[in-house]
Amino acid sequence: MTESIPSPLPMATGGCSCCTPDAAPTPGSAAAETSFPAASGTSTTYRVEGMTCGHCVGITAGAVSALHGVDDVKVELVAGGISPVTVTGSASADAVRAAIEESGYRVLMS
Repeated sequence: MTESIPSPLPMATGGCSCCTPDAAPTPGSAAAETSFPAASGTSTTYRVEGMTCGHCVGITAGAVSALHGVDDVKVELVAGGISPVTVTGSASADAVRAAIEESGYRVLMS
């Protein structure tokens, strides 16, 4: 009896930086939005480049929401563009930028 080797899923062979190891981020065509618990306080929106799918959004939102002082994170994936990441709370801008960049994405300076 011979076994066939399953083909990788299309997502695993695409240009998604979070799903394809060592791949450079490329603009995607998917749209997704992730929001963590509602909050009050100061909000700052970061312009983030490199997210291509809902999984990318989840990784970024999870990394930022884990920071001390973050009350809320909202990420809107923009197909083929710059994704706004809005963070509410008292976390420093440097800590938020570092969390996003450690997740594999680039924060554009205003």
